[in-house]
Amino acid sequence: MPTVAISQPIDAVVAGYLGVDLTPGFNATRAVVPFSELFRPGKLIETEGLNVSLGGVVANTGLALQRFGQRVELMGYVGNDALGDMAVARLAQAGVINGIRRTAKAGTAYGLVIAPPGMDRFFLEDPGCNRCFTAADIDYDVVRQCRLFHFGYPPLMQALWTNGGAELQKLFRNVRELGVTTSLDMTLPDADSPAGQADWPAILAGTLPLVDIFVPSIEELLFMLDRPLYVRCLAESAGGDMIAVIPPEVYDRLADRLLALGVKTLLIKAGSRGGYLRTGDLHGTWLAPFPVDPKRFCNACGAGDCAVAGFLATLLNGTDVITAGRFAMLAGRDNLYGPDAVSGLQEWAQMSRLVKGSENKP
Repeated sequence: MPTVAISQPIDAVVAGYLGVDLTPGFNATRAVVPFSELFRPGKLIETEGLNVSLGGVVANTGLALQRFGQRVELMGYVGNDALGDMAVARLAQAGVINGIRRTAKAGTAYGLVIAPPGMDRFFLEDPGCNRCFTAADIDYDVVRQCRLFHFGYPPLMQALWTNGGAELQKLFRNVRELGVTTSLDMTLPDADSPAGQADWPAILAGTLPLVDIFVPSIEELLFMLDRPLYVRCLAESAGGDMIAVIPPEVYDRLADRLLALGVKTLLIKAGSRGGYLRTGDLHGTWLAPFPVDPKRFCNACGAGDCAVAGFLATLLNGTDVITAGRFAMLAGRDNLYGPDAVSGLQEWAQMSRLVKGSENKP
């Protein structure tokens, strides 16, 4: 596990993708039907309300870390438009606005989040001005004052992944030279987009030697490192939960590859299966998910980001990596209970009691 500095004015800088999520509401009593039946041409689907919330790693992981008692600074881009006004207002209310920049290069990113009952969510995403984000958009004087630097979603940030990921590697190299612990999260690119066709094995091979903590999902890893297996598992799942058909030994094989590149701590998010944890000193360990009360379920937007926040907050508190994994699972579960990423999260003291109680169960 990487060493996180003990004392700095800022616990964590969270940088990268920032946008606004627009989520139509679905009646919880709606019958669960296959995707092809629910979304067929010419069909009208009645919804209930529209939830407008911040999205992306900057808002989701950053505000969750703040809720968990960490001192955070955020760095991201929004456009000079109405969605940008809303994002700035909400982050200003949270007191984390200093590192948010506005640009006329492109509009604010937005996502249409489609999350019917009993079906994994999917997104219509416009990355907007995030495509223009470069290593020069990080305030390294601020980063110098933090204990942990966490970055997210380079597949949606075109300037970072083009040219073999040279700009992404420059960014992480600049942070590493400051002696700050580095952390990286990913997202799944559109397979038919230029990002989906990029050479991700090469991009990761150049970037991960500069990354201490890597927290991708299993779908992202398969897409980037074993596309044929990704395609087979996607077909085998037939529109259901792809994670359920991924063989457990695949996690070990991918973890071997990632640690060989230099990652010190690896947390693979695995949806309903929980998580897979691996370090140089720790063999592959499965983290059981916390049970979900279906009556309290709202949506899963930002569940992975909140799990990462629980994981990083625990490490920042100096706790062991297994316990950090349990906090990650709890934070990911609690995210499901709110209409946005962070409103369902519990206070840290209550989470600590629940994690301790889960450790004492046979």
